[in-house]
Amino acid sequence: MSDWRTYDDVAETYERVHASRFEEVARDLIDMAAFAENARVLDVGTGTGVVAQVASDSGAAVTGIDESVGMLRVARRERPKVPVVAAQAIDLPFGPGRFDAVIGSFVIAHFNKVETALFDITRVLRGGGRIAFSSWADGVDAYQQTWRELIESVVPREMLAPAYAEAAPWHERFRSRTAFEEALIDAGFRHVRTEVFKYQWTYPLDEYLDGLQIWAIGRFVRDMLGESGWASLRERARATFTELYPDPLNDFREVIIATATKPS
Repeated sequence: MSDWRTYDDVAETYERVHASRFEEVARDLIDMAAFAENARVLDVGTGTGVVAQVASDSGAAVTGIDESVGMLRVARRERPKVPVVAAQAIDLPFGPGRFDAVIGSFVIAHFNKVETALFDITRVLRGGGRIAFSSWADGVDAYQQTWRELIESVVPREMLAPAYAEAAPWHERFRSRTAFEEALIDAGFRHVRTEVFKYQWTYPLDEYLDGLQIWAIGRFVRDMLGESGWASLRERARATFTELYPDPLNDFREVIIATATKPS
């Protein structure tokens, strides 16, 4: 039986639709991390290796981890020079102080136990080492609201909230810079800094709709409806978006990037 919570079945779509756009966030994250050129870096939740590749291009020795074997399979094909390992953030297979920096793009909201994950991240980070994580900062825009209304026409709202909370339990918490900073301070980090970055990504309509299946609700609803039901919903979505919005779509997003240092 498939597990809608995994990214295994959407890895190819993630790479095709989102990887090149998320590379822009990755560059800002690496710039803010400000680690040394030859730093040993761990990329937590590496996905298809976008952030790991950017860090590697800066001269770092990077290892990426992810629990999705499907995402790692794409990472190995698309970015073969970056080593990746199947692992979870709450049980990192590395010794204490192994890394000079730990980074993660859009992953912290997915940790089931944030405190436990940050504890293990701290364990593998050397004293004086740096961390850098990103999270979504924006609320629901017109495109997302239209998609939600379409979703709720086929799946009751009361079924969607628990599903989303299971896949990304801390999404709302880490939309706040203050909450982000407090979580890192509580984990023992110092020199905590957050910034909000704004991005504009242009998507052809069909590509944007393809990309919706990546997110938690898309994966959940696709699993519920089956392929024929999902195809029908997508056709309705295409007709609705065509009526309401010009093609291509200009998607404006805000992202928090947080950095901090482990005390020596």
